[in-house]
Amino acid sequence: MNQPAPTVLDRIASELGSRPRRLLIGGEWVEARSGKAFPVYNPSDGRVIAQAAEGDQADVDAAIGAARAAFDGGAWRKLLPSDRAALIWRLADALEAVADDMALVEALDTGKPLAAARSFDVRGAIEKLRYFSGWATKLAGESLPVSSPRPHHAYTVREPVGVAGLIVPWNAPLLMAVTKLAPALAAGCAIVLKPAEQAPLAALYLGELAQEVGFPPGAINIVTGYGDTAGAALAEHAGVDKISFTGSTEVGRLILRASAGNFKRLTLELGGKSPVVVFPDADIRTAVDGAARAIFFNTGQVCSAGSRLFAHKSVFDEVVAGIAAKAQALRIGSGLDPKTEIGPVISSEHLDRVTGFIDQGVGDGATVLVGGHRIDRPGYFVQPTILTDTTADMSVRRSEIFGPVLCAMSFSDTDLDRIAAEANDTTYGLAAHVFTRDLSTAHKIAARLRAGSVRINGGSLDNAVPSGGFKHSGWGRENGREGVEAYTETKSVVIAL
Repeated sequence: MNQPAPTVLDRIASELGSRPRRLLIGGEWVEARSGKAFPVYNPSDGRVIAQAAEGDQADVDAAIGAARAAFDGGAWRKLLPSDRAALIWRLADALEAVADDMALVEALDTGKPLAAARSFDVRGAIEKLRYFSGWATKLAGESLPVSSPRPHHAYTVREPVGVAGLIVPWNAPLLMAVTKLAPALAAGCAIVLKPAEQAPLAALYLGELAQEVGFPPGAINIVTGYGDTAGAALAEHAGVDKISFTGSTEVGRLILRASAGNFKRLTLELGGKSPVVVFPDADIRTAVDGAARAIFFNTGQVCSAGSRLFAHKSVFDEVVAGIAAKAQALRIGSGLDPKTEIGPVISSEHLDRVTGFIDQGVGDGATVLVGGHRIDRPGYFVQPTILTDTTADMSVRRSEIFGPVLCAMSFSDTDLDRIAAEANDTTYGLAAHVFTRDLSTAHKIAARLRAGSVRINGGSLDNAVPSGGFKHSGWGRENGREGVEAYTETKSVVIAL
């Protein structure tokens, strides 16, 4: 993708900086009731690009009130399933019409390469909206056989759970917002969306598009603000029936406790420390490409990033050398530079976190094969890093770093149980990546890995494929039938005839 023309970039920059971004509540764009706003930074240079309204408890109360009115008897609840499907599809069309602008906003807000924002984030959001629009007309119950001697007719129906609070992360803000928003709307829920404070802009632009295509007031509400105020208020609120959260395991625990008051339904996609297992028969080029992509894509800021490499000793040196060569060749820079292949991390605080883990690993005895340092330039840049000589008790092996840091280990075993045990030696269980030409090995190791998804030879997830975690990586699933049914309740109806 070519760098945006100055006039396009100037227009977007002018729009972002011309006025504070407001909150969408009940179909109206309003200031935060406190009158406060907070700065939004471009991670590529550390400069402020916008101001966003700092919503808090009062704004969350108003947004939930608007959502409840829309769900409990407003125009949104009265729409036919086919009407909901049409609105979601029109939102996809509207997003497609401004795809280049939205990609530019995402690149400014997160620092990610513009080409990736366009092809992965924006294109992925469009496809996800279209996929879930179809589910609005396909959420069905079933007729059930009963064994009572008296004649009965029994059936189930699926009904929307109610008002859904959606709390999304900063690593893929548009795509993650749509991952939650699209199935919730398809199921008939009214929503309150809380974007991450580090990258709130794409969600607000999406709200403008939703208004343009005709979503009824209150169906979609968006409150920007900080996690410990607006996010906590949403999680605790008695007027919310479900919370869907993607983020750290630590915050997931807080949301779990906050949701106990009214037994909210929860979907939690949390942290990961995903293994990449390369068997001696693997296609080495495929394994190197896949392993490098699994840890360096989006600067390693991916929940399912393949951050622990286990390669058989017979191919270990070749695999690690190949990944190291790719790491050193990656062009690092601003997301707006068309040559950039890997951008910054999201913030100065996160840069300190990532480099702190690297320093601690080195202090514990790990060896830096490549990278290992922050880059001395404006913005929040860290070198793609590979560590060897790590041990199972090191923090770099056990903690989710959420950056471009790979721990590489070899194994000599041929016993799949022992290989799987080492790969499973983590509190997380979000994803696993396997490279082998042997179909039998692929199926056997997949059965042994404790992860919500196992990707063989670079396999990627589709909108139809459920995604979620085992263990501390979360509860529930997103995408596919399970993802949309998570926003419904099952009601049984039994009639004595």
